Amino acid sequence: MLEITQTDFLRLVKFVEKNYGIDLSKKKHLIEGRLSNFITDKGFADFSSYVDHILKKNTADVQELLNRLTTNHTFFMRESTHFDFFKNTILPQFEQKNKNKVLSIWSAGCSSGEEPYTLSMILADYFGPKFSQWDTRILATDISQKVLSQAKEAAYSENSIANVPDSWKKNYFMKSGTKYTIVPKIKDNVIFRMFNLMDPIKFKMKFDIIFCRNVMIYFDQPTKDALINRFYHATNNGGYLLIGHSETLNRESTPYQYLMPATYKKL
Repeated sequence: MLEITQTDFLRLVKFVEKNYGIDLSKKKHLIEGRLSNFITDKGFADFSSYVDHILKKNTADVQELLNRLTTNHTFFMRESTHFDFFKNTILPQFEQKNKNKVLSIWSAGCSSGEEPYTLSMILADYFGPKFSQWDTRILATDISQKVLSQAKEAAYSENSIANVPDSWKKNYFMKSGTKYTIVPKIKDNVIFRMFNLMDPIKFKMKFDIIFCRNVMIYFDQPTKDALINRFYHATNNGGYLLIGHSETLNRESTPYQYLMPATYKKL
């Protein structure tokens, strides 16, 4: 296995954090383990020449670097209390007050699509025959083109849908070989886009609900604080931010009101 010098390690850490907000300062062994064989196969003699190449910002190779260093482990119904709150509290509230029948939802850091598709299935269940009368399209973004491609394919293994209710498996999935594919009604309600959370948030509309769960674990505190402020300005009044249960916000500095663990509201 190749070893990365401290100088090259710091160069790579600084580049990734500055451009993508991801803190790799304690991931030296991870970098060596996940990249050694890869960079050798790519024809680089050592980490120094590879880092030189990366710092030139070749888009495809930077994407491959991010794919290999960020763990995209997710599954359907992860942290299900959020989905219960979405179904039982958020949706009734917005259905009652939203006369134009538009609900804007952002799954920020959507990985391979399990979260936004779960939200889409909840919406279909909740609205039932009225589902088509509502504009509930979900924006789902991630920095990794690789996982976005998987998400758009919308095909999952039997193990990955183990926690999905039987009624959903029947109504919202089609079995194709060993895979279970999301039906068009649910799939078409999700719009996937590549987006770097370090960039300014300039979408056409603000959001009623932002899910950004288990993404900020990669960020240091200043990066996290800046992102939360950008989320706040991209949230409609009365809207919600839901983060991972392993994540916390500084209640003294966040502009959101704390409701309960991992759940915040813009008053």
